[in-house]
Amino acid sequence: MQDHMQDATWRQALAGSQMLFVAFGALVLMPLITGMDPNVALFTAGLGTLIFQLVTKNQVPVFLASSFAFIAPILAAKNDFGLPATLGGLVAAGVAYMLLAGVVKLKGTGFIDRLLPPVVIGPVIMAIGLGLAPVAANMAMGKAGDASVQLVPYDIALMISLPALLTTLMVAVIGRGVFRLIPILCGIAVGYVLAWLFGVVDFSPVTVAPWLAVPNFVAPELHWGAILFILPVAIAPAIEHIGDVLAIGTVTGKNYLKNPGLHRTLLGDGLATSAAGLLGGPPNTTYSEVTGAVMLTKNFNPKVMLWAAVIAMTLAFIGKFGALLQSIPVPVMGGILCLLFGSIAVVGLNTLIRHQVDLSEARNLVIVAVTLVFGIGGMVIGAGDVSLKGISLCGIIAIALNLLLPGGKGWRSKALSGEPKA
Repeated sequence: MQDHMQDATWRQALAGSQMLFVAFGALVLMPLITGMDPNVALFTAGLGTLIFQLVTKNQVPVFLASSFAFIAPILAAKNDFGLPATLGGLVAAGVAYMLLAGVVKLKGTGFIDRLLPPVVIGPVIMAIGLGLAPVAANMAMGKAGDASVQLVPYDIALMISLPALLTTLMVAVIGRGVFRLIPILCGIAVGYVLAWLFGVVDFSPVTVAPWLAVPNFVAPELHWGAILFILPVAIAPAIEHIGDVLAIGTVTGKNYLKNPGLHRTLLGDGLATSAAGLLGGPPNTTYSEVTGAVMLTKNFNPKVMLWAAVIAMTLAFIGKFGALLQSIPVPVMGGILCLLFGSIAVVGLNTLIRHQVDLSEARNLVIVAVTLVFGIGGMVIGAGDVSLKGISLCGIIAIALNLLLPGGKGWRSKALSGEPKA
């Protein structure tokens, strides 16, 4: 009996390490792009997953890690307010999730459909992806994300970034089994080897880094400008969260919106995001790659995610591991981001298509058009610290236009009017 239990524990630990392996590429890519510590991101992803599992009574097999939706606002906020103030904004975003969870508990989910219909969510998600397109292109060409400096010669950068992108594409499209779930990891591996062959990788930080080290935790700072800037961005990941919970429910054959309830899953996500912000890590979101892995392996046991979380937190204390991650050259990440950021935009486009939002109607056209231009074009409203721009501005504008423009019922999708989804 004891041998059987030990065998089951080892199987769960192995399955957990596989789940972390699947999530790993995207998990570490986000902090590397935003200049955060990847070891802190590993720790906060593990901690966030444990918090989520505690709040949801260990019923939902999901893993929480770095959210790509926050890349653009984090880059902009770090530049304007500094990292501690940006972290304060991320803590506030987590609190917004918690408040949303409270409203869902009291009112049900209907108000989300009214406040954030597809015509609002679609263009906001598109603006997140398209707004980041120049960052991906610059990095693929060997420049810093903001094009301020050429870090790797242009010719060499393209010989690294394009094969990394091609590998990611090929594995995503024709990969089989577990490979199909790790296209980012495969792209990073190929790009890293090429970068090493071209002499672009600097191993000296890895050599001097200690084997064991406490992650570089950073405390947040209260700054209202940063909070106002980041808070509206929480709209898109909150909706994405609902989609992910529905997706994992479809895979396991359970209704997680009823049990443990959407209010609990949102609360868990919010607490995880705030905890990450308090320690200097990126905000957390449920990972669809891991949902794919759950579907492939048919391993529906949520305990597996606890193992993935513990392994992530353990890796966070290996100093050389973090230094190795930070040695990944810019073109390697740039190539992969050309696909990833484009994919975010496509998710937004698919939201409009799937819910059959009629863009020939003037009302819908106006909302989508203005949201996209405000989000991508660099529109700024306000001055100094108290100003709105980018994703924050377009999110608020989309909600405001949807609430203020007449004719709000006509465009509503079938899915939101009580009819079953196609």
